[in-house]
Parts: sequence; structure tokens; C-alpha cells
Amino acid sequence: MARAVGTAQLHLGRVLTKLSDERVASYVASSELSLDSQKIKDDLVHTNSLLQQAQGRGTTSDIPGLKGLLENLSKKGGEAEQLLSTLQYFMIRDQHNGTQLVKPDLGACLKVNKGHPRHTIGNCLPFIFRPCISSPQDGTESDDRDHVDELPFDSVSISIKIKSVLEETHSICRSVSDLFMLIPNHSSSTMAATTVTRTRAITGSTIAYDKLYGRAAIYEHSIDFITSRDETLSVLPVVGPGGIGKTTFTQHLYNDARIAGHFTVRVCLCVSTSFDVLKLTRQILRCIIATEKEVSSSVATEITNLDQLQISIAQRLESKRFLIVLDDVWRCNSEYEWNTLLAPFTKGQTKGSIILVTTRFPSIAHLVKTVDPVELCGLEPDEFFTFFVECIFGDLDKPENYEYELYHMAREIAEKLKGSPLAAKTVGRLLRTDLTLEHWMRVIESNEWQNNKDANDIMPALYLSYDYLPFLLQKCFSYFALFPEDYRFTLSEINRLWIAVGIIDSSHPGNNNCLEELVDRGFLRREDGLFGENYVMNGLTHELSLKVSAQECVNISSSSFSVDCIPQSIRHLSITIQNMYDENFREEMSKLKSWIYIANLRTLMVFSEHEEINTDILKDTFEEVNSLHVLFIVVKSLDDLPQNFSKLIHLQYLKLGSPYGREITLPSTLSRFYHLKFLDLEDWHGSSNLPKDINHLVNLQDFIAKKELHSSVPEVGKMKCLRELKEFCVKKESVGFELRELGELAELGGELRICNLQKVATKEEASEAKLMSKRNLKKLTLVWGRKQPNIDSDVLDGLQPHPDLRELCIANHGGAAGPSWLCVDILLKQLGALHLEGLSWDTLPPFG
Repeated sequence: MARAVGTAQLHLGRVLTKLSDERVASYVASSELSLDSQKIKDDLVHTNSLLQQAQGRGTTSDIPGLKGLLENLSKKGGEAEQLLSTLQYFMIRDQHNGTQLVKPDLGACLKVNKGHPRHTIGNCLPFIFRPCISSPQDGTESDDRDHVDELPFDSVSISIKIKSVLEETHSICRSVSDLFMLIPNHSSSTMAATTVTRTRAITGSTIAYDKLYGRAAIYEHSIDFITSRDETLSVLPVVGPGGIGKTTFTQHLYNDARIAGHFTVRVCLCVSTSFDVLKLTRQILRCIIATEKEVSSSVATEITNLDQLQISIAQRLESKRFLIVLDDVWRCNSEYEWNTLLAPFTKGQTKGSIILVTTRFPSIAHLVKTVDPVELCGLEPDEFFTFFVECIFGDLDKPENYEYELYHMAREIAEKLKGSPLAAKTVGRLLRTDLTLEHWMRVIESNEWQNNKDANDIMPALYLSYDYLPFLLQKCFSYFALFPEDYRFTLSEINRLWIAVGIIDSSHPGNNNCLEELVDRGFLRREDGLFGENYVMNGLTHELSLKVSAQECVNISSSSFSVDCIPQSIRHLSITIQNMYDENFREEMSKLKSWIYIANLRTLMVFSEHEEINTDILKDTFEEVNSLHVLFIVVKSLDDLPQNFSKLIHLQYLKLGSPYGREITLPSTLSRFYHLKFLDLEDWHGSSNLPKDINHLVNLQDFIAKKELHSSVPEVGKMKCLRELKEFCVKKESVGFELRELGELAELGGELRICNLQKVATKEEASEAKLMSKRNLKKLTLVWGRKQPNIDSDVLDGLQPHPDLRELCIANHGGAAGPSWLCVDILLKQLGALHLEGLSWDTLPPFG
């Protein structure tokens, strides 16, 4: 039910976002549509608020009929969003063309006699089932891949559809709101929060596995570290993903003779998902032997006052070195809460006490640590294989067919388990039931091990972490299934995908923290890459993403795939091409277009390790796509583009690549994707000539391309949403390359290089760039063509940047003096780097 609530709220939120567009709102409110638009919007807002309150709450699951209504609301909400998006597209086109073709019009079909509803419906059917975007009517086949003719707008069809879908959505919203009223005190303040429903295994200090595999070095280091501390109290976290062996590792530490002999008091508690300071304090007190001075040894049971419990702990630990293990910590709400629990353990004077915390969440480790955590990753391959074989056979003798038959299969299976000890235990138990090659092959090919429901198996252990996520983060996590295993992506790349498919809203800065939250919760790890930070999935979490998103997202990553395994409900598809195609791949791809509704796809991403790929297969399979929001594709020629490329009016994220050595021009229809927010041409190695009207992409936020492409956009000021422009070259001889174009780009950030400044004559002209207002700009480079002794220094005064600028470069300025904002009044308070080149100023800035 929680998923149904979250999905419905997501779709309804998108519809409301569309209706907040003044042009769309005016269209919907027009008398021609005969809609009570304000009433509809108010009721949608009310329902959306109720759904938002219900997310993560446990009060909706028992309401009969609610789930079906929510699923229907999601469906209709998706249809409404798509129709309103189509409407916006043609409104933007009208704006560019100076036309007024987009007008509400229900046609003659709704103007017939109201006493004959049968006739009314009959007359309307041809319009309702007619597409909003008509095809060319001349009877000839047209190549839409780079077709320049504008798409026709059918005002009657879209008006009828919008009226119909908004009325249906409104009706469902009212029904949902009525059902919510059945919940007693349904306000958010009284709804009880749900907890993780999957069973958590209770852990203790007793060692479950006598031998610790693959951790010898880090184990010995931890022993030395724990027994040699000089501080009064150290908090040492042990952090790693679910099933990696944190508890087993800690149990061995706890029971090691060197540890046992070093500490006077040892306590081990399983904390799990409930971090209750009073409860934990009482539990710890119960585990510490009472002193002779205490009147009653049952104080932990009798006293309910936290202060008294903490005083008792401090008394019992006086002059003693102690080890407290808090195993499997899932949450701690604040530093204050943690310090409250910690308080009685900080009172002693004996050095070397340790609190050891195991957790799967890096954010918890960061909160509690006083020393660097022990980070447990997957076991090394050889050590892992030894452990895996132990999990399979235990005390049993290996069968005769092991060496020549099962050994190699065991190696192959072990590679799939990513060094996870819990995965080894899960799969080992399954393989042990039948020591034949046929059974082992069946287990691994059917992924039977992933379907085990026992709480001590690997997938339920990973599902626990997923269940604990808020709905928004669950949704974000599910889209990782589209990326190849071990794929390294950037923060910007994944944020663009989430925005394009409608999960997060780029206008709300808080939504940009989703990736960091997933890192903090252990689903991803951060790595330093060649060009900055990258993110990669931890071990089996990629398998988890495939499972939780299986009904919506599919990654085809093998030439041996079968379409029968792909749900027909999918909306997001990626293809990872690791080897050249074989016949099976060709056959299955040809079946795919009749197996799923290709026109319904919202995402299509193609990843390939080969420059030379057979694009004919992909082109034939996806010729009917028309609802894509995301497209990643590499083409050898424009013929490789999908047949409907020019009709992808909902496209928001396009990543287009081409091989080296092919002089391919960019498709001229690129400039018609008015909804496009992200255009990635980083892997485009063809012609660098942009379509002349590329500035029609008024919603473009990120243009990922070489600086030569950035500097060749005419009238770039029309692209008011643009967040980075690597280079701008002043060209007085060309219209659309004056500095005033920059003045229109209020959202510019990152780096900006302005060239040819010798063509700017006055301070007033320079001021038109409005650099002072660009608070997001971090690096600014100002370049004159050559040294010119008589240049007016006032021009540089007109190029004053925002005070938050971090790095400034000035080259070839020929004036005798620098700008007042740099040389007289130091207004750049955040400046960290200054590069001056080819200057002959009389006075240099005071470098302090």
C-alpha cells in the first residue's frame, strides 16, 4: 500500500506542476472546456496533501478499495501529465513562431443536442481516439529521423482528451479523499509511523562460526588498536553493507582472549531499528554486575528515571576498563540523542575503554565515531571461495564429481556473489541439497537464491535496508537498475535522470541530496575518479535494484536474454552491449517490439563497449517510440536514429554520441525538443555545427559539450534556464553574440570564459553581461584578443562579478589600471585563486 500511495502522490504532484504553468492554467480554465478548473485544482491539491501525509504511515492498508483507486489515480495522472506536456510543447512552439494555433476547441461534437447523449458520444469517438499529433496526410512515407516539417496540432483532439482525463482524475481524487475521511483523526500528527516489517534477526556475543575467513589482516589490526588506546573512551564503528559479516567479525573480537583479558567489563547488545535511550541504558545496566555499595541489585528493573540509571552505570564502571558492543544500529536521530546515551560512559578516569558500534549506514558511523571506522567490504576471491566451499559441504566429504565437474561451477557461482559472506551461506545451503551439476546450474540460472525468504538469507537482509528507505529514496534507488553493473556515474548524471523521469523536481534544492542520502545509508560508495567524484553500487545492491524495480525497469545485459522474462508493464529500458550481437539477440529483440508496448517507454538507454555496433537491430525494435523522456544512444549516421526521433516531444534528457572518424551532422530537429532539460554531447565526435535555432531549447538547464559548441550558440540569452556556459565569444559582426545575451542568463554557474573582449567599447556595454548578479558562478575568465595599450579600463570595471566568485583569470587586458573592484575596493571576499596574464597595470591588487 505504501508504494501505491507514494506513486499516486508522485503522479498527482506532476499534474499539479503542469497546472501551475499560467498558460496551461488559462487553457484549462477557458470557457470552451467548460471545466470548473479552480475546483479541480483545489481538490487535487487536497488529495495530494492527504497522500503526502499518508506516506510512510500505517493507517491506510486496511481501507477496502483504496489500493485500486490509487492505482487508477496513478494511471490517469500519468495520462494527464502527458497530455498537458503535449499542450505545453505546442504553446512553446507558438511562442517561437509568433503564432496562436493553440486554442481550446471541443469542435462540433459537444455542441449537439444535449437530449441525445448517445449521438454526442458517437460523434466524439473519432476525435477521442485520434492522436493529438497527426501524421503527414499526403500518402507518402516520410523519414522522421531528421524531418524538418513542423508537427501538426489537432486542437479538437487534445481539448477533448484534456477535458476527459482531468474530469476522471478529479472524480478519482474525490473518491480517494472520501476514503481517507474514514481514517479516524487522519491528520499527519496522529498517524502512527510504520516500522520495518521484515523480521530482524537478534544477535548476541556467542560466535556462530568458529573460523573467521578472509579478515586476518584487518582483524589483527583491530585487536592491536582496541588494546592500545590511551584515551579514556573511544567509539569505534564497524561499517559495511548488509550480509558482509559485521556481526561475525565483532563476535570474534568480543570473544578473543586478548580482548577478554584486557577489559574488566564486557557488554554486547543488539540494538536493531529501535534506538531508545532509556531502554538501551536499562539493558546495559542489567549486564553490569552491581557494586557492593548498591542497596538493590535490581535497580535496572525498578528505576524508570534515566538520570538514576545513568548514575548507577557510572558507579558500576568506576575504575574499570570496559567494552560495550552495540550491534546492528539502524538509526540515531541526532547527535544529542547519541551523547545522551554516551553520558555515563564518559565519567570514568580509566584509560582504554571502547564502545564498538556495528552499522550498515555510513551516516551512523560518522555520527558516533571518535576514531576512523573499520570498513568491511566483500572478501577477497580466494578467501571467499574457501568460505563458500565450507558453506556448501561443511563436514561432508566432497563427492567424486567435485574436481572435474562441480569445482568449476562453484567458481563461476562464487563470482556472482560479490564476496558477500551471507550470500555464500544462502547459496551454499541451496547447493548442498543436491550435489549434482544439473541442480547447481538450475539454482544459479533461475536465481533461486535471490527468492529465499528466510530472514538469515542475503536478499531479505538487503531488503531490510530498502524497506527502511522513505518512498522518494526507494524510487530513486530503483532506477539504478538501468545502469550496467559496476557502472560509475557522477552526481549530475544521476540527478539528471531522476529529474527527467519525474522523480525529483530540480526547482527544489533539497531534492538534490537524494544521492548523498543513499550513500549515507550504504547503498552506494563514493570514489575519487580522474575528473572528480564518482559513485558506484556496493556488491549485491545492484541485484537488489533489479528486483525492486522489476515491473518498471529492465536492463538487457546479455545476448542470451529472453523476452519472456521481461514484464510487459515496463516503462524504462536499458541495453548493455558487451559483445557483438549473436543470432539469439537479434531474434529476441525482434520479439520485444510485439511483447511490450514500445510506444509507452519513457526511458531508453544504450550502453556499449564497442564503437562499431549494429544499430539496425535497435532501430527496427524501437521505431515506434514516441513517449520517451530519456534517450541515450550512439549513432553512426542519422539513419540510425529512431524512426520517430523528430516526434519525441516529451524528451527531457538526450545523450547523443557518435564514433570517431565519422563526419556526422547533428540532427536539425534537435532544436524542436522544447521540453529538453539536459543535452549531453560529450561523446559526440561528429560535426560541431549546431542547428541554427538551437536557442529554441528554452528549458535547457545543462548543455554537456565541448566549449566550442557552447561558444557557437547564437542568441544564447533565450535559453534562460541554462546553468553553465563554458565559453562565450563576443562577435560584433554576428547577431546574437553581444554581451547582453549573458545578461539574460541569471542561472549561470560553474565556469564561464568570455573571449574577444577587445570588441567591447564601453563600460555600459560590458555591464549588460550582468556578471554581478550571477551568484552561482565559481570561476570567471576574461580574455582580450591581444595587448592593446590604449584600451579603456572602464570596460573591466563593467565586468564586476558576484562577491561569491572563487577563481578569477584576466588575460591580455591592455589598460594601465586594473578594475576598482579588484585593485581599490576588494569586493571579492570568497576569491581563492587569481590568475593574471599579459597585463601592464601600474598597480597590482593587494594580495594580503
